[in-house]
Amino acid sequence: MRGVLAVREAVVRSRTRWSSVVRALLRPHGSRLRSGAAESLLGRGEARALAAELQAVMEPLVRAMQRVNAPLAALEQHTATMAQGDEVVERWRTAPGVGPLTALSFVAPLDEVERFDKAHHVESSRGLVPRAWSAGEQQQRGTSTKHGSGRMRALVVGAAWRIVRGKGVAGEKLRRWAERLAARRGKRVAGVALARRRAGILSALGREGSVYDEAQGGQRPRRVAVTV
Repeated sequence: MRGVLAVREAVVRSRTRWSSVVRALLRPHGSRLRSGAAESLLGRGEARALAAELQAVMEPLVRAMQRVNAPLAALEQHTATMAQGDEVVERWRTAPGVGPLTALSFVAPLDEVERFDKAHHVESSRGLVPRAWSAGEQQQRGTSTKHGSGRMRALVVGAAWRIVRGKGVAGEKLRRWAERLAARRGKRVAGVALARRRAGILSALGREGSVYDEAQGGQRPRRVAVTV
């Protein structure tokens, strides 16, 4: 599972870099591509009348993107297949904003969630806790440590932002909690804090054999029967 996710991440990063170069090449010519999914970038580019010289410069990138789109689609299908029937992944997907990719990316580096005594240990291993140090007699805190998989952390934080923005996902109690924190500490702090809280919730779901309970806001997961 970790191998498949690592290959997928490498391909996605390469395509993202190529997309950025394409946009940078178009910008000095007064041409901007409308926003959209990365896999549709070539189609959006073909709809514009570009100078022959610019097309020739971009051709290697265009060919490279064309070559990776099909393998990447196959990898996406493979990750969806891995998620099907995985008991822990299915439980985690009951949490708001968690899809198969986020669940797989969270479970793969954890291996066995039972090896962590507390949810805070999971949050720390994923790099979602703030840095802490002492200055004299005062305890100081900084930005998150960013330990562990950056891709996994980005997915968890992105899922938290979907809850904050209310884009068609559940989690009203989590959203209100984040909004109260944002009013005091700002939106960026609230987004990462919600991601950290969700990581703790997911670890509880995995460790206790539970599903997300919206009525409790995820604080006391509802236990379900676990089949072996």
